[in-house]
Amino acid sequence: MTMLRRRSRRPKPDVRKPAPPPVVETKGRRRPRPGAVVPPELLIPEETTPQAKAPRANVVLVTGFEPFGGEAANPSWEICKLLPATIGRARIETLQVPCRFLTSIETVAEAIERLRPSLVVCIGQAGGRDRLSIERVGINIDDARAADNGGERPVDEAIAPNGPPAYFATLPIKAMARAVREAGVPAEVSNTAGTFVCNHLLYGVLHFIAASGHATRAGFIHVPYADAQVLDKPGQPSMSVAAMARGIEAAVTAALAHKTDTKISEGRET
Repeated sequence: MTMLRRRSRRPKPDVRKPAPPPVVETKGRRRPRPGAVVPPELLIPEETTPQAKAPRANVVLVTGFEPFGGEAANPSWEICKLLPATIGRARIETLQVPCRFLTSIETVAEAIERLRPSLVVCIGQAGGRDRLSIERVGINIDDARAADNGGERPVDEAIAPNGPPAYFATLPIKAMARAVREAGVPAEVSNTAGTFVCNHLLYGVLHFIAASGHATRAGFIHVPYADAQVLDKPGQPSMSVAAMARGIEAAVTAALAHKTDTKISEGRET
């Protein structure tokens, strides 16, 4: 009987896919929003820009404006003077902002770079409103009804010529409005921050944050006239500075407690 000769097996070529390269962990960093453009005046020299963009979780920046329009005081800054040094575990840093186009954004942008706060809450006066207004959106337009404190009065001018039409506030505005009301202070979510320096600052700060890669959350709150301001303004609504400060403290507390907003209706027809 003839024995069949066993063929020797040739080694098969290795057709396995090459192993993927090792994963290298990198620090998290928020990428700049595509298309976001910072005006040249707002650009910070590269050598002074911190490499790390992560915020300090224990710092909240609260800003108020200097007086304008012939007023002796601005309730937004008077509120800042009454805020506690800490809210929860967060250190409160306050900053007075000039009531001027562009300069207001530059002032807050420099503070964001220096402090790297987790939250920025800007406050401004809206004479004629009767409650705290937590603003939902800032729009890319300046249309000044009067000159700012530097004599500038832009009309129908874009804040950032190549920027998006609007930015939504990144704070939990509905949770904040509810917390303010629960503190006994009238409050609402507002859908217009106007077209003066307050809206200019809201849009500009959000634009700066988006373009620079910071993870800071930011927004704006309008407050009524202080009681002392309406002594010569019959019929105008007002509120005590102490009550407004209590409302702002409640709003900051809610913003620190909520990473995402509460889903409740705050819609309005006007």
